[in-house]
Amino acid sequence: MKALYTSLALLLLTFNLTTYAQTVDSTQTQKEYTSIEEALKEPEKVFRLNLSNQDLKIEPQVWLKFTNLEYLSLKNDHLKNIPTQITSLTHLKTLELSGNDFELLPKEFDHLVNLEELFLNDETHLNLEENIEILSHLPALRILHLEHDHLKTLPKNINQLSHLEYLYLNKNDFNHLPKEIYGLKKLMLLDIEDNHIKTPKHRHDTNNFGFKIIF
Repeated sequence: MKALYTSLALLLLTFNLTTYAQTVDSTQTQKEYTSIEEALKEPEKVFRLNLSNQDLKIEPQVWLKFTNLEYLSLKNDHLKNIPTQITSLTHLKTLELSGNDFELLPKEFDHLVNLEELFLNDETHLNLEENIEILSHLPALRILHLEHDHLKTLPKNINQLSHLEYLYLNKNDFNHLPKEIYGLKKLMLLDIEDNHIKTPKHRHDTNNFGFKIIF
């Protein structure tokens, strides 16, 4: 009987320690750092890094230290070039690059093999056609934001984004539904609100499209 109690006690202790470890891990993965100085104290423990609206002066090699980073925001940092070194962040799932001044993404962007969601909103110099060529090599990319980019048309090569499931074209200058979207065979949702498109009677009717459209 004593041995049974001992075994149960050990089992309970193991369970509690495992539960505690999972709680700690969950807390750590959800913690968002907004200071590069703070993040660099233990960069391997940083999963979310939000450096939006900052005057960034970061040495390129610093990015190599964030080996577990899953979320990165460089929104409104007015970057003229995206640091090539961020393409070493192979665990990255979400990247926010809106409101910058770059024209092209780094050619090494295809190293981001786990990137699922990319924000390219409020871009004034973006060369969308050439960037699509780069993005087409991202096997996990499912969600793309191209909002408020003053787009009137979509480049023909957008069908190269064969894995894309969600496309956000809000607040652009489209006068009609761009026919190029029909080349996106896996598309599940198109959000094209706040454009110059005449709203159909049934705003969410997708029977004729094969995917959901938000007008």
